[in-house]
Amino acid sequence: MIQRYLIQWLGSVLIGSALFGSSWVLAAQGHPDYPVALMGGQLLDGYETTPISRGVVVFDQGRIIAVGAVDEVEIPANTRVIDIGGHTVLPGLIDAHVHVDLIGHGSYEDYYEFLGGTRRLNEVMPIAAKQMLRAGVTTALDLGAPFDILTLRQAIDEGEIPGPRLLISGPWITRHDYDTVPDSYEVVIASPEEGAAKALELIALGSDVIKTWEGLTQEDYIAIVNAAHSKGVKVHAHLYEPDAIKMAIKANVDVFQHVGSAGNPPYDNALVSSIAHREIPVVQTISHRAWVYPATQSFPTRLDRVEYKTDMPADIYEEFMGSFEAFHRLPYFRNAATEIRNAQKSAGQFIAAGARIGVGTDAASPLNMHLEAIWREMSALVDSGMTPIQVISAATKTNAEILDKFHDRGSLEVDKLADIVVVEGNPLAQIDNLSRVSLVVKDGVLWFTEGSQLVPIDAANYFGKTN
Repeated sequence: MIQRYLIQWLGSVLIGSALFGSSWVLAAQGHPDYPVALMGGQLLDGYETTPISRGVVVFDQGRIIAVGAVDEVEIPANTRVIDIGGHTVLPGLIDAHVHVDLIGHGSYEDYYEFLGGTRRLNEVMPIAAKQMLRAGVTTALDLGAPFDILTLRQAIDEGEIPGPRLLISGPWITRHDYDTVPDSYEVVIASPEEGAAKALELIALGSDVIKTWEGLTQEDYIAIVNAAHSKGVKVHAHLYEPDAIKMAIKANVDVFQHVGSAGNPPYDNALVSSIAHREIPVVQTISHRAWVYPATQSFPTRLDRVEYKTDMPADIYEEFMGSFEAFHRLPYFRNAATEIRNAQKSAGQFIAAGARIGVGTDAASPLNMHLEAIWREMSALVDSGMTPIQVISAATKTNAEILDKFHDRGSLEVDKLADIVVVEGNPLAQIDNLSRVSLVVKDGVLWFTEGSQLVPIDAANYFGKTN
């Protein structure tokens, strides 16, 4: 099967301007049994440093074994050399805030009603997973799903379906019953003691981090954080209101999610400065309304990408597309105009203050589909004051540090996982070039898009030359 698709490729160069298709053709999984070298492209290693104009990354058995300038790296014998001249190679992108149960449907209420609560999650979660990997996301943190997601993670880890490496929070902890989502999405508590007990229970069930949601008291935050920290687990807080942010600071919450995303007017400078000086990581998720909404207004045909139709069962696709009718009237975008105005200042506050910025998308909230969410978020951060090299480092190195995974990912360094993305052109000149993903490597397995298929590659059957 792989050979049949590979012979359709023109030329001896790996990367071209192939269409992004929607179907992943699954073939035998596993690492190539020989080294592979991505050679000749601009190399960004994940650090905020000068790129290597003609670099090379060599990997074998799922790990990077050499990286550097072409004229300085010795290529091992029997290596398959892939010419990526004219492209940029960078670490696999990390999304520090996703929702694998979502696909961008316009209404949460209608979506969960259509799915029958959680009954059809097993159909939509694999769609989200492969769209993330196709977009160059090789690691993602899911912040709010029932433990059905563990089945998805296992299937990804065992090579049964394509997708990023997943970390999960499981259900969030709150005092407010959010009746829009099924009960299995949240744990509603009535006391700090219950919050601590539930945090420990979630960790025992498989949560990699704890997510707190709205309505918690100061005592709740402290109890939950102390319980999680007793197990070496971080707490990520869903935060908008200044009072909740202040409670999270006092409780030593580890990561602030959503602050600065224009859900509120701009914050007091003293509050922003306090967060920045404490070096509390901020994952703003700024594009999910204030950028994605006007982008859809100006280019509504972005909703018509062929991938959605061919990725989804017919009835899900029909429901998905129907949910966008008169999208400006949807409840999710009721305050979009105000948020767009707020975003002109609030999105840049933490950047200007020198805060530690991570990158998360809140994908796939309405109109914020996984295929586009990561590059749109990174583009919005550049619009708000970050440089392209800063935001690329934030989405790789910083995110890996936030997730305590920098020991094996987040940069292109020897002995780290071979999680790599190749994009057309130069994202340092135009950050939106991150939307032009040509090749994704995860754990040393190569995936590319050709025609209407996205296929894993057996480099021995196709690529370049043997060194």
